Amino acid sequence: MSTFPVPSLGSRVQDGSDYTARHLTVLEGLEAVRKRPGMYIGSSDSRGLMHCLWEIIDNSVDEALAGVCTRIEVILHNDGSVQVTDNGRGIPVDTEPRTGLSGVEIAYTRLHAGGKFGGGSYAASGGLHGVGASVVNALSARLDVEVDRHGHTHAISFRHGVPGTYAASGSDAPFTSAQGLRRTAKVPASRTGTRVRYWADRQIFLKDARLSLETLHARARQTA
Repeated sequence: MSTFPVPSLGSRVQDGSDYTARHLTVLEGLEAVRKRPGMYIGSSDSRGLMHCLWEIIDNSVDEALAGVCTRIEVILHNDGSVQVTDNGRGIPVDTEPRTGLSGVEIAYTRLHAGGKFGGGSYAASGGLHGVGASVVNALSARLDVEVDRHGHTHAISFRHGVPGTYAASGSDAPFTSAQGLRRTAKVPASRTGTRVRYWADRQIFLKDARLSLETLHARARQTA
């Protein structure tokens, strides 16, 4: 058995009587992700920025692995936003009875929630296993989701993980918080899929953090 000396902290800590429950911090929902992003994406540099992109892409790849998606499109926009589109089943838009939230809201606002924890939705999955979408949402200044299902396009937007609507395009547009999906268009009943566009929050990521088109190309070829 070995021992090691512990330096004295002097009068700072005399005993445990002044260490009580009030010293404990409880972070609710996605607040924990914004407070400690490195715990979820590793870092707030370019690697962390790319990690967010992989998480959204992996959700579409999981649809392909399930045999229900044949095309995944990734766009890096000039305004710094990223868009990932697939022709998979589309995130469920019906209401989950225990929470009263749509499937889209659960996937993008609740940690450890989704179709990858059993129940037969996916035989294989990648990424953070049901956490990735909500983590990316928490670390985005703005995130828009559109889902084609049941003959309609269902849409919702988020600001720092809070659901609502924007009055215009861009991450700086006026925002009003509100829950629930809205139907924005009619589509053929046979059309299904999900479109996600997000603007990474530059208050979270380092100023010089950048997405790499070359890395994206290499990862896309490898995944395909």
